[in-house]
Amino acid sequence: MMNNEEEKKEEQPAEDLKNELEKTRKEKEEYLNGWKRAKADLINYQKDEGKRFEEMMNYATEAMVMDLIPVLDSFELGIFALEKNGQVDKGVYIIKTQLEEVLKKKGLEKIKVSSGDQFDTMKHESIGEAEGPLTGSGQAKSGTIAEEIESGYMLNGKVVRPARVKITK
Repeated sequence: MMNNEEEKKEEQPAEDLKNELEKTRKEKEEYLNGWKRAKADLINYQKDEGKRFEEMMNYATEAMVMDLIPVLDSFELGIFALEKNGQVDKGVYIIKTQLEEVLKKKGLEKIKVSSGDQFDTMKHESIGEAEGPLTGSGQAKSGTIAEEIESGYMLNGKVVRPARVKITK
């Protein structure tokens, strides 16, 4: 038979092991939770970096497109001048179409403007007044677009250059 002292000696290492095991479990939970937080932080960082990279690409694309819009305007003016003087070579139209297609792939789209459309300050810039198309009552509707002077463009849904228009008196 064991006496009390011997039983206490045997219980002491078991109690120490239980305490050590509990301490180890707590440390494991802390490390696991820390790892989970670090992993979530990494995922969020990767998402943020992806967005930042996409913004940089959009900014670079916007700068390039903004430089090419005047070239497109010049093509249109050149074609207009050539049409006034006679027949325009088909190659000029092809080059203009190719340029428009490249810009379209980058997200550029022309703002559609027609005479009689409602003036929208988000898409149009008024540069003067003109007589507009007559309505059924024989009068021009005030505040509508009379004519487009210069094309406007949107890049990926954002107006990068408003259409310059004359509005009805």
